Amino acid sequence: MDTLVYVLPSVFTGVIGQLLLKHGMSRMGPLSLGEGNVLSLIWSVFTNPFVILGLACYMGGVLFWLIALSRADLSFVYPFATLSMALIILSSWLIFGESISPTRLVGIVTIAAGVLIVARS
Repeated sequence: MDTLVYVLPSVFTGVIGQLLLKHGMSRMGPLSLGEGNVLSLIWSVFTNPFVILGLACYMGGVLFWLIALSRADLSFVYPFATLSMALIILSSWLIFGESISPTRLVGIVTIAAGVLIVARS
């Protein structure tokens, strides 16, 4: 249980980071790599405040993740990373209005059940 103090913040900060990255990139519109625009594309992406904040959140999550890895088996900790997928799908639906198909919904429930099983082991 002590490890969850580090795993759960890692999951949540990772999810928040991904949502901020998505928001920042959505504000920029569709991007593509082409000749001559690589440097300007990199500049645009990495000067976007939402991208910077998203990366900072994501890196904060990595710190918690590394601490969790130092305290528990990878086979215990890693299934919690899949919890972030379920949370991102649900958050994307709530925040960005993305659709969730019935198949994705079954996947989310399956992921959550798997994490609960691992957490109780």
